[in-house]
Amino acid sequence: MLVLIAVIAVQTQGKSLDEVLGNWDVQHFLAIANNGYAVENDIAFFPGWPLLLKAISLTGLPVIITGAVLSAGLSLAAVAALYRMGGWGAAVAWILAPVGVFTLAPYTESLFCAAAFWAWERAGAKRWGQAAALAAVAASVRVSGLFLFGALVILALTQTLAIDDRLERWIARWKHVAWMLIPLGVILAYACFLYLERGSWSAWFDAQSAGWNREFTWPWDCLQHTFAAAAPGAYPDFPEWPWMFRGELVSFAVGLIVTAICLARKKLAEASWIGVQLLAFATSYWLLSVNRAVLLWFPLWTEVGRLANVRSTPARLGVMAAGALSLGAQWIWAWLFFVGSWAS
Repeated sequence: MLVLIAVIAVQTQGKSLDEVLGNWDVQHFLAIANNGYAVENDIAFFPGWPLLLKAISLTGLPVIITGAVLSAGLSLAAVAALYRMGGWGAAVAWILAPVGVFTLAPYTESLFCAAAFWAWERAGAKRWGQAAALAAVAASVRVSGLFLFGALVILALTQTLAIDDRLERWIARWKHVAWMLIPLGVILAYACFLYLERGSWSAWFDAQSAGWNREFTWPWDCLQHTFAAAAPGAYPDFPEWPWMFRGELVSFAVGLIVTAICLARKKLAEASWIGVQLLAFATSYWLLSVNRAVLLWFPLWTEVGRLANVRSTPARLGVMAAGALSLGAQWIWAWLFFVGSWAS
């Protein structure tokens, strides 16, 4: 469906496929791929995805279109991991996510989700070396890799092991934790690079603040700013903007609900994975990019998968209705992105 919407946008907007797929952050990724971190605020973007786009450009293939094809392929890898963790319900729910356009556009979501979901699946199977390697890939792509590192550490310390001796059991757990030094090293390496380039350990945070108003703000002030931006008529020249902020509020509420469910089921690692992200979002000037972060929340999608398997007509009807609404929202969201309107 996303490809169909892109084709319709090309035909009706008088734009090329590159222009339709290359909006917003794609331009930042291309600038980094072509010129490095020549633009001050571009350091807010981790280097993993721009490096892949640079590699594509060296082959002579069209970068944006090839990047979109790569994103689609990586999305299938993410879907496969979700299927392993939550069945078909989880996989299909992720495909139908309202912000699914970011799994086709050459953004970081597909690569991060593929690496992070498989890292979690491998950690659940107690293959911690493989999990560490995959988490390192995720950490090269977005700052969310830092939250993944923390959640995997908690998983390592709380995971049930078939070892009777208590001392040996804790030694095994700390060995699993030690594997997490690999993804942590990737994040620290980028921090050191920025320090050498910019002479400041806070360079990444400074770029976030200067480019996207992501300076530290108390949560109640953050919500106040977001509600103001979501109010009708807040941006008369850009009528879609308040709707995006309303989406941010809904996405934030969904994150709180899923975190609470995880805590109730004593899934501390999963709760920390979403909860820490919510804390980071809530201490910014306003809620921003929470809509896209929903794609990263695999506990949400596995929970939807669980509900889809409930042998209850009301539950299944609810899931089907939610799926239909989500598909409609995905169409609107994709259209906004493809025509160059702000889509979170």
